[in-house]
Amino acid sequence: MNEELRKHLTAKEIDWRIQSKKNNKTTVVPYIDNRAVMERFDKAFGVDGWCNSFERWGNGGGVKCGISVKCDSEWITKFDGADETNIEPTKGGFSDSMKRASVQWGLGRELYDYPRIFIDGEHQYIPDWAAEMLDKLVEAFIKGQLEGRNVVVLKQKK
Repeated sequence: MNEELRKHLTAKEIDWRIQSKKNNKTTVVPYIDNRAVMERFDKAFGVDGWCNSFERWGNGGGVKCGISVKCDSEWITKFDGADETNIEPTKGGFSDSMKRASVQWGLGRELYDYPRIFIDGEHQYIPDWAAEMLDKLVEAFIKGQLEGRNVVVLKQKK
């Protein structure tokens, strides 16, 4: 596997989304943006050393992505898929399937090892103060200072 794909994702490459809001806590989870996937594959293999393809699958609402990489003059493809999303269904399905296929190549696998992260309070959006703390949390994770079994609660400093 290419070393560039194995490198930890940086705070710049990781986005966060709200998973749930209840009991005065907001649960957030890390994810990788599709552009970050493309940039990592460009760095790892060059713009002409990889490609992707998409096709519909399942009961009409799914998209399968194959990411192909040139290895010793031979193309190797790994696939994964996703359902269309509620917001921008077609684009969301394509993006999600590509992000999932990139995990097949090793990119972003560590996201599954992050601790459970809560923000104090119920929020519609991630507050600026919490976004700064999330960036620092990524740095701590990369340094091995956090484990997946941990629970982290971010609280605004007063």
